[in-house]
Amino acid sequence: MKAKIVIDPKVLVGKPVIGGTRIPVYLVLNLLAHGKTIQEITEDYPELDEEAVKAAIAYAASHMEYEETKTYDAEISS
Repeated sequence: MKAKIVIDPKVLVGKPVIGGTRIPVYLVLNLLAHGKTIQEITEDYPELDEEAVKAAIAYAASHMEYEETKTYDAEISS
């Protein structure tokens, strides 16, 4: 079974989660950002496997690809 990211308003108020769990994508990404390996995450969260962690990464990457950013040039006057 392929890991999926699910958004359901009845689960964690609609935050993206790993399908079949209540583990939010942001938690998985935060663990990775703080140095946890995929193996450590799957050991700490047995309901996850490597595919689920990679699905969280892919989900975040796909959403960042189209994120709009704005830059502002401001003059500071004295």
